[in-house]
Amino acid sequence: MNAPAEPVLPPHPYPGKLITVEGIDGSGKSTQLLLLQKWLESKGHKVFFTEWNSSDLVRETTKRGKKTKSLTPTTFSLLHATDFSSRHYHQIIPPLKAGMIVLADRYIYTAFARDVARGVSPDWVRKLYAFATKPDLAFYFNVPLDVAIPRLLGGTRGGFKYYEAGMDLDLSQDMTESFAIFQGRILNQYEKITDEFGLLTMDATKSIKAQQEEMRRSVETQLQHYKPRRGTYGRDTLFWRRFDIPKSE
Repeated sequence: MNAPAEPVLPPHPYPGKLITVEGIDGSGKSTQLLLLQKWLESKGHKVFFTEWNSSDLVRETTKRGKKTKSLTPTTFSLLHATDFSSRHYHQIIPPLKAGMIVLADRYIYTAFARDVARGVSPDWVRKLYAFATKPDLAFYFNVPLDVAIPRLLGGTRGGFKYYEAGMDLDLSQDMTESFAIFQGRILNQYEKITDEFGLLTMDATKSIKAQQEEMRRSVETQLQHYKPRRGTYGRDTLFWRRFDIPKSE
C-alpha cells in the first residue's frame, strides 16, 4: 500500500500569521486558544478567530444530516471540506493578506485524523485539502482518554453526541464506550500525522497556566520577525475594517 500523498503546503506569502490548534475533544485546546487570543490582543495585535464546522454555507445541511443520522463517513468528510473551503476563502486568506494573526480552532489535521478514523482513505482526504494554506504554527494538544473523558462528562454538556461518539460506526451500543473507541482511533491518527506535518505537541495534562506559558513562548518565537501591519494586499479601508473586530462565530 502506498503512503498517503501529503498536500503541497509551501509557506504562505502573506504578511499575517496563521496559528492553529488540534486535539481530541476534552484536550483543552479551545481554552488555550482563547487565552492566547486575549494575550495577543493585549499586546496590540489584530487577531481574527475561526473555528471548525462554522460556515453558514453548510451549517443547515450538516445539522439536518446529524438530526436524521443520515451522514456517511464520506458525506461527513465532504461537508467538512466544503465548510473549510468556504472559511479558507472568506475568513482565513483575507485577514492573512491584511497582516492579521489568524487563530484557527481545528484545521485540516482534524480531517486527516477524524475522517481516516471513520474509514476514509488517507490519500483521498489529503488530496481533498491540498489547497489549504500552511500554518505558521500548529499545536497538537495530546491528552489520554482517561483524562479527556472525565473532563467532558464533568462539564455542562452531560453526555456525548451521536457522531462525536462514533455511534454511526457501530463500535459499541454504549455511547461512552463508543466514544472511547472512536476517540482512541483519532488519537492514533494524530500520532501518525504529528511528525508528518510538523505539529508542535503539547502535554495537555499539565496545568492550564503551564500550557499557556509554553504556548506563548512558541508564539513569541514565531512572531520575532512579524511586523503587525498591513501588507501589500487588501489596501481598501473597508476591507480592513471588516476584520477589525474578531467576533466571527
